[in-house]
Amino acid sequence: MAKVYPQTHTCSAYMTSKRESFTIWMKSLVFQGNGCTVFDSNLDIVYRVDNYDEKCSTEVNLMDLRGKVLFTIRRKDGYKARGFQVIKERPLFQATKCCQSLNGGAICHVTLGSDKTSGYKIVKLAGKSTLKIIDMECRLVAEVKEKQSSSGISLGDDVLTLVVEPQMDLSLVMALVTVYALIKHRL
Repeated sequence: MAKVYPQTHTCSAYMTSKRESFTIWMKSLVFQGNGCTVFDSNLDIVYRVDNYDEKCSTEVNLMDLRGKVLFTIRRKDGYKARGFQVIKERPLFQATKCCQSLNGGAICHVTLGSDKTSGYKIVKLAGKSTLKIIDMECRLVAEVKEKQSSSGISLGDDVLTLVVEPQMDLSLVMALVTVYALIKHRL
């Protein structure tokens, strides 16, 4: 009998085919809610993150445009949604704050499932809201930095640019950015 191996960390509907750029607005579209909204290069809403609770909550939901929950992120654990249900018995990923980088920024290590050898690192760069996500082979996966106007003026620390490299699950990348925002008490 053939063995079946689940593909737990990819979702082809959200896979990038080329390098893509997004705008993250660190505000919720829900009245009196806390979270952020993600726009694509055409300024269409792609994702929403809401916690429906007080700021600095320990649990948020990453949703698509239609409000379908893709991930529930509780503290530093990410739970994948299946259909309309979030599977909470086993997290898809777990983040741990492991050390300080040379520039003083925290480095988080994210493991996927129970495999401690696969995952990502989230590295804080110089600047209040800048970070990069790298895989275990030190290849750049995504980068977040403050968004600037065409004339080079910063739009503030609550408007960010997310650049995602090709062949990445965008929903997973956004979940990792959300974990980092929770760790830094931005959501």
